Amino acid sequence: MDLFEYQARDLFESYGVPVLAGIIADTPAEAKAAAEKIGGTVVVKAQVKTGGRGKAGGVKVVHNPDDAAAAAEAILGLDIKGHVVKRVMVAQGARIAKEYYFSILLDRANRSYLSLCSVEGGMEIEELAVERPEALAKVEVDPIGGIDLAKAREIAIAGGFDDDIADKVAPVIVKLYEVYDKEDATLVEVNPLVLTEDGTVLALDGKVTLDENAAFRHPGHEALEDAGDHDPLEAKAKAHDLNYVKLDGEVGIIGNGAGLVMSTLDVVSYAGERHGGVKPANFLDIGGGASAEVMAAGLDVILGDPQVKSVFVNVFGGITACDAVANGIVKALEILGDTATKPLVVRLDGNKVEEGRAILSGANNPLVTLADTMDDGADKAAELASK
Repeated sequence: MDLFEYQARDLFESYGVPVLAGIIADTPAEAKAAAEKIGGTVVVKAQVKTGGRGKAGGVKVVHNPDDAAAAAEAILGLDIKGHVVKRVMVAQGARIAKEYYFSILLDRANRSYLSLCSVEGGMEIEELAVERPEALAKVEVDPIGGIDLAKAREIAIAGGFDDDIADKVAPVIVKLYEVYDKEDATLVEVNPLVLTEDGTVLALDGKVTLDENAAFRHPGHEALEDAGDHDPLEAKAKAHDLNYVKLDGEVGIIGNGAGLVMSTLDVVSYAGERHGGVKPANFLDIGGGASAEVMAAGLDVILGDPQVKSVFVNVFGGITACDAVANGIVKALEILGDTATKPLVVRLDGNKVEEGRAILSGANNPLVTLADTMDDGADKAAELASK
């Protein structure tokens, strides 16, 4: 889960990371009030989960409350890389002497953590990594040892800081790692980390990604979710504890087991090339318990996608036998009633496959077509979606 900048700022502050005052505003009037409260020069910043805000006109420095209101009016509703601005943060201004970069992230390839650090901050780090890779230090961090003051200083020196500034930056790096570690984050990034004219080190802009797999350890993280940021179908699936991801195709996919579903996506994609380029519309793993309720919930989500033209149910009977799956499909279609209008291609294999096929054949639902193999099922579903 990606956080908005203001959420990252608040999280940083709770761990003692030095930040400036920031107040969120949803209207120009609220922005004016926030500027009055903070006082002096402020920065009105679009709150969207993407980069490039400054270039898109989403960041404005103003010197009085009236200008803050005008800036907010210009920014609210702005489309930045497909993200519409619904909220701004009015942040305290700073006299910046130097801009730096720091991040700590999960390095999945090496099963470790990786720190990135540079005395050159403020620009998009992707540009720096391409144009001047030698200016961006990459330091591995042992997940067990973490980042103490000595390790933080090592990272700062590798990033090009001189000894005096490294001594100031290192304690901030330690605090940022504390955020990363204790909040179960996969990314904590500060760009820019700045040195002010009076010699203070501040985190001016934060980006944090939290590991949703650790949500059970952090009940407070639920409050950080942006309900408006979720696709409504994905939100509906989440409410039913379904593993669902919406894609852009026309063939709805239901399977049991992530590996089988991934294989099904590939097979449907290949089959779709023969039928006008149709593609999978989603990833949906119903897991091992294909009860009528679970199947109905899955079909309800998929059939609610207007892009879906057909559905491919690809199930391998293991712990849950194929006859139970077939009964689940029959009962699910009864539950959905008239809302189920799109053709279903069903391929069953594994435990009690003959019994399962017999149940579906006996039900004789006009929406259901049986397929003997996964390839046959994918081809038929792609053909139906193309019509």
